[in-house]
Amino acid sequence: MSLDRATEAINSARETVNAGLSYIRLIDNSEGQQVFLYDLAHAYSALAISESFLSFASKGDEEKEIVELFVADSLRSVADMCFGREEIWGIPRSLLKDLNNYVSTYGTPKKYSQISSYRPKPHLSDELQLVAETFKRFGEDHIEKHAEKVHREDLDIPEEIIDGLAQLGCFGLSIPEGYGGSASGSINDIYGMVIATEELSRASLSIGGSLITRPEILARAIERGGTENQKKLLLPKIASGEFMSAVAVTEPDHGSDVASIMLSARPTEDGSWKLNGVKTWCTFAGRADLLMVLARTNPDLSQAHRGLSVFVVEKQRASGHSFDFQQESGGKMQGAAIPTLGYRGMHSYEVSFQDWVVPAESLIGESEGEGQGFYLQMAGFENGRLQTAARAIGVMQRAYDEAINYSAERSVFGNSLNSYELTQVKIGRMAAIIQACRQYTYAVAEMMASGQGGLEAAMIKAYSCKAAEWVTRESMQIHGGFGYAEEYVVSRLFVDARVLSIFEGADETLCLKLIGRRLLAG
Repeated sequence: MSLDRATEAINSARETVNAGLSYIRLIDNSEGQQVFLYDLAHAYSALAISESFLSFASKGDEEKEIVELFVADSLRSVADMCFGREEIWGIPRSLLKDLNNYVSTYGTPKKYSQISSYRPKPHLSDELQLVAETFKRFGEDHIEKHAEKVHREDLDIPEEIIDGLAQLGCFGLSIPEGYGGSASGSINDIYGMVIATEELSRASLSIGGSLITRPEILARAIERGGTENQKKLLLPKIASGEFMSAVAVTEPDHGSDVASIMLSARPTEDGSWKLNGVKTWCTFAGRADLLMVLARTNPDLSQAHRGLSVFVVEKQRASGHSFDFQQESGGKMQGAAIPTLGYRGMHSYEVSFQDWVVPAESLIGESEGEGQGFYLQMAGFENGRLQTAARAIGVMQRAYDEAINYSAERSVFGNSLNSYELTQVKIGRMAAIIQACRQYTYAVAEMMASGQGGLEAAMIKAYSCKAAEWVTRESMQIHGGFGYAEEYVVSRLFVDARVLSIFEGADETLCLKLIGRRLLAG
């Protein structure tokens, strides 16, 4: 099944991107060229996904068509990026002609319409298909019936959902069997985590798919940097769901700039630590039993990220939208949920610590872990980014399903809505984007299973989360006025999707500080 034209077009697009990179590298303060670098990061991500997606064409004729369409869609975005900058970047017109020829053949409205009837096929092994079906069924039976009420009334996640996922082993998917989890060391471990996250997010992002992410981030940090005693004590309780966790990294004055955080941890005479400062956007901090707190243990600010350490702080559970805990020593921990337009149920808190005392063993790695917090946090965030991509795919898939169903039932001007070309083009593009993102998350999962894939996790996170905004927006548009009504699921999907490009690494920070820097470095 020949894809020579697609391969040639992708290579031409890469030359175009490389021409832009060469231009930026010649400029003093190349990182100051933020608009160019941001566009290049997204273009490079789209091309990486396209190139990886080529192998999917071997699955069948429909799959080949959807691959060709996605490649054309990606090439159009590259062409848009360099339009009007050709001479500045020194891009040969022949390269742009290659892109134009491919898009004019495979990116026509007719091509989009042709795949609007395509329905995703799993193409998974029997074992992984069982994982997908198990979590999809759990979402349909136990999550969907609560999703709308929790969203509209900003309620807590029902305990039955947490208990049910714990019974399925959901919180130990990547924790080794020796520490109470179900991870056996095979590639299927991380595949299972990605698939479960997508299926639960399809039911609800806020009370389904996101429940796995925080335990994953904390568990990975403990696995990588914890003492053996910490692993034996904490990992089994995380895997069983006995201890639910939240992540406290972001601060009011330091969003994605993790290296600049100011919450302090100072040692006391008895070997314990005192925490002082404020964290914000601590999702699930009320219900959580454990807070993963990134703190500055070295007061020398010139040490930047080298002065940070990670603490596992045990706390009481709290329901509702606030909590106020006090220690006998006088320490205080106070939290207040931040009202949000979507992503409700887990609640995102601002949490303040005032002389809050934690024992020496709360420091991950104990004495050896001091100053290692930035690296442990980043290791956890890599997993979190891959999971966030899977969450975005789950949200997109649900929005796509809703658009398919509504457009088939709705009659407009005497014809069903799905009979119109514009509707078909929108649905066709959704199908291509969702399938390409899904396949790339699998590819990145394989990379991460072998200890690689940090850059690729950032790329699929950036691309899929931005795509989720478009997919949910167009699904809402297909619903017309009813899409704006809360009684329709798509209204929730739209506001939930908006958070995806903000948390687990804001889109701009990922593109400029991670993807962009690595591209500039070659």
